[in-house]
Amino acid sequence: MGNDWNIGEKDKKGIKRTHEYAVLIGLASQSQPEEQVQEYLDELEFLALTAGAYVKKRFLQKLSHPDSRTFIGKGKLEEIKEYIDNTEEVSMAIFDDDLSGKQVNILEETLKVKIIDRSTLILDIFASRAQTAQAKTQVELAQMQYLLPRLRGLWTHLERQRGGIGMRGPGEKEIETDRRIVRDKIALLKKKLEKIDQQNTTQRKQRGELIRVALVGYTNVGKSTLMNMLSKSEVFAEDKLFATLDTTVRKVVFDNMPFLLSDTVGFIRKLPHHLIESFKSTLDEVRESDILVHVVDIAHPQHEDHIRTVNQTLKELNALDKPTLLVFNKIDLYRERYYDAYVDEEARQEIEEGLKGSLRHTFDTELSFISAKTRENIAGLRDKLQAMVREQYIVRYPYQAKLW
Repeated sequence: MGNDWNIGEKDKKGIKRTHEYAVLIGLASQSQPEEQVQEYLDELEFLALTAGAYVKKRFLQKLSHPDSRTFIGKGKLEEIKEYIDNTEEVSMAIFDDDLSGKQVNILEETLKVKIIDRSTLILDIFASRAQTAQAKTQVELAQMQYLLPRLRGLWTHLERQRGGIGMRGPGEKEIETDRRIVRDKIALLKKKLEKIDQQNTTQRKQRGELIRVALVGYTNVGKSTLMNMLSKSEVFAEDKLFATLDTTVRKVVFDNMPFLLSDTVGFIRKLPHHLIESFKSTLDEVRESDILVHVVDIAHPQHEDHIRTVNQTLKELNALDKPTLLVFNKIDLYRERYYDAYVDEEARQEIEEGLKGSLRHTFDTELSFISAKTRENIAGLRDKLQAMVREQYIVRYPYQAKLW
């Protein structure tokens, strides 16, 4: 007898079929001002593009709190419906916040298109990017945990919608059967992950007592590109969100001084909690590292918000107090975007020094400004990283003479 309850295993390739077109919907409230929601929608559009969907239009709803049935107001829903009805190629509506099963059901019935929320979109991208058994298992676990509380809303067509003989029970029984199936699946996946974690722990022990350095940062800031440059290896790097899901570890040697360098999954704002939970085993590399290299996209207008997001995630992982080198990457792109073409070189240098001074004052840690793409100031970064690794070796082996 075949296993017919592997929910989520049949189609893990994401929404990348033919070109799909979508509308984006965000909600501005007291806790999320309009300006912030526009920033989130910019990121949501990048997420949609990464998943293979093109955005035709954005809709912004201003409400004090989300509607319990439709998330947005009746008038805005009618406006979106009218646009979708008049735009044939639109096949989905993507919401910037999580929706309940009930809301998804009502919205799909009203708009007659596929309804996707931010978590579903991120999980879709993760499913399409997962390569190893560990990443695939983690993604599937996150999908099951996301699905479980939404089953009732998704099964409303089988619930008791009116009284009378023959209208009681079946829907509720079906829901309970599905809940048990999903819970069993979650338990199975957790056991599978525990086994993989044990294997990974054994691998980490076999690496010896080398100092470990972990690259962390927001998604798409250039961690994998920097990893390739420092370790002289070929780690997959792409200008899309979540290009790296699996932790990659390489042995690096600077002037006869070896250490382990790991590249980790990028963080993102409004990252679903169940996703962090599922990927905690992958992020063990961050928890067990001796030094963190926090990579930041200096050219991104919200780079300070990105730093706060990463620090918050590191705090959840109990890894915020580790020695950290803050690396501001893409300085070449920063100049391209923000420098006036008519400003002379002396004025540019003055502006840049002012920026660096301001950031040094804001962040009380070691800083480095580089371009992984053009290799600018990579030598300076190597020197700072080498000094931090040497310091860790001295702390760990104070009585042993070192060649470096």
